[in-house]
Amino acid sequence: MAVREIRLFGDPVLKAVCEPITHIDAGVHALVNDLCDTVAFEGRAGLAATQIGYTQRAFSLHLDGRVSYILNPEIVELAGDPVPTGEGCLSMPDLWFEVLRYPSATVRGIDLDGSELVISGQGLTAQALQHECDHLDGKLYLSRLDRGARGEAMRQIRNSRWF
Repeated sequence: MAVREIRLFGDPVLKAVCEPITHIDAGVHALVNDLCDTVAFEGRAGLAATQIGYTQRAFSLHLDGRVSYILNPEIVELAGDPVPTGEGCLSMPDLWFEVLRYPSATVRGIDLDGSELVISGQGLTAQALQHECDHLDGKLYLSRLDRGARGEAMRQIRNSRWF
């Protein structure tokens, strides 16, 4: 099992815009294994490549007791009116804030065979799809907070045991 250390807020890799995967080789297989092994713990819904130090466009999910992954994910549909949704992030332990997220989302990408893969969902699945795609675009959920909540988040980060 290749469980990787999760990069924390302040690590520059978390701001990297990930490059699309153009060639599926042993390195990409290793990335997928690392993503899936690292996300497969209780309380972890998703994990983006940047969170374990890679800058390739991939993430894993751990929802409803099932671990999955997608390469080169792109959001192709968001539906419904955005609603405040409680959200946290493995790269900012112990923080929890309300973020506006669409209640339904669809992501399209590929699997390790290069075949098209579509993941759609509502609720937590939709939230995880949006959150992980944000990571791959170099964005943390803090950027979606209003000014007051962002200030409070930064205060909590500065006072945290991990920062």
